[in-house]
Amino acid sequence: MTPLIEIRDLSCTYSRGTPFELTALKKVNLSLYEGQFVGLIGHTGSGKSSLIQHLNGLLSPTEGKVYWRGTDVHSSKKLLHELRFHVGLVFQYPEYQLFEETVYQDIAFGPRNMGLSPEEMDGRVKEAAAFAGLSEDLLQKSPFELSGGQKRRAAIAGVIAMHPELLILDEPTAGLDPGGCREILDNLNDYHKKSGTSILMVSHSMEEVAAYADRILVLGEKTVKMDGSPREIFARAEELKAMGLNVPQVTDIAMRLRALGIDLPPVYTVEQAAEAILARKGGSTHA
Repeated sequence: MTPLIEIRDLSCTYSRGTPFELTALKKVNLSLYEGQFVGLIGHTGSGKSSLIQHLNGLLSPTEGKVYWRGTDVHSSKKLLHELRFHVGLVFQYPEYQLFEETVYQDIAFGPRNMGLSPEEMDGRVKEAAAFAGLSEDLLQKSPFELSGGQKRRAAIAGVIAMHPELLILDEPTAGLDPGGCREILDNLNDYHKKSGTSILMVSHSMEEVAAYADRILVLGEKTVKMDGSPREIFARAEELKAMGLNVPQVTDIAMRLRALGIDLPPVYTVEQAAEAILARKGGSTHA
């Protein structure tokens, strides 16, 4: 199967050859495929933001290659331009990038630049707003009248409206309350399942990636240190902690119970923990 995006031996160095030279990434290799929901975690300074900006061509590798469906994205200006529509990137705190007079116009900005007809653009705006959890009555309001969570959803809708094949989100729940976080993540998960769009989500929350991602990438020492399912990654809890990362709280509790002699399997969600405890007692989650 040809990956959507493939990175080969990618290194990124800022201000190369100057006294301010800084290495952000070293020899990164990874492939992202259709239909995946991937979580990207790593401590501050591990290179997460630098990596995702290479995926839609905002940054060019110092060394190595980035391929979109098997073609080097930097092989032509035309492909690099088209890549921005195939790979949608939502920056952290994207609500600060809202600038149009109405929410509708903000969401329509990307589709309009794609040269779509007014009818198709209208359909995409309303579809994206629904996926992002925005009601139609909000579309004619100024984005600056919205709540913080609504602004975040409007910004995400603006990228969804371009129908990207890969949607990248940098800390999409940063600064939101628990209810707002859950709403946005549930909406994204629903969008992922209904549209089949691949998602790469950068997050500092182990609980978020455990609950929503089917694959997790762990960055450390400027490269990919782990790559696997949530079960595989969080089974290596001690290694994660040694890298300065946390694990889901429920995983940590299960580890402590095992240290006390209570036989529990590795778990990374509350639901899994409940099933494991009930199974140990001979019960059932339906009891």
